[in-house]
Amino acid sequence: MIDLVAKKLFLTRGKGVHEDRLTSFEYALREAGIAGTNLVLISSIFPPKAKLVSKNEGLAEIKPGQILFTIYSKNQTNEPHRMCAASVGLARPKDSSRYGYLSEYESFGQTASQAGDYAEDVAAQMLASSLGIPFDVDKNWDEKRQQWSISGQIYNTHNITQAARGDKDGRWTTVFAAAVLLI
Repeated sequence: MIDLVAKKLFLTRGKGVHEDRLTSFEYALREAGIAGTNLVLISSIFPPKAKLVSKNEGLAEIKPGQILFTIYSKNQTNEPHRMCAASVGLARPKDSSRYGYLSEYESFGQTASQAGDYAEDVAAQMLASSLGIPFDVDKNWDEKRQQWSISGQIYNTHNITQAARGDKDGRWTTVFAAAVLLI
């Protein structure tokens, strides 16, 4: 049996603008540094004992044509000035032998900070529920973060987010954010 549990993971993001929708996506992938690869979208688990590495370290390990397992978020608009965002949130448990969570989130009308906080919140909620940490979904992000912090079981939450306003001339604008797993 082949062991496909990722040992490393890196975060990346990009934005692309072009008259053609698909080319706009390609440009976003180029800016993210992963355009020359084959992306496989997977579900949202941060593997146990995986190390979060820098984008530069991660990009140095990939080759053109490589199949990359990714958790990614993409959003597109051709409406002039329309704000769009794509975000991936992550939450890791203090015990690195346990798995964590990643979440994908796309929105219109939100800033990068708003979309990133939401994606991070979703990942943390999934992790908290898997660890049996009680939380009140109606509390705001800061109150939940304090509650999780008190539990001592959540080590870290983070997000990678790309937001942009739609091109003023109505060309396709794509925003892209991803967690890339390295086997």
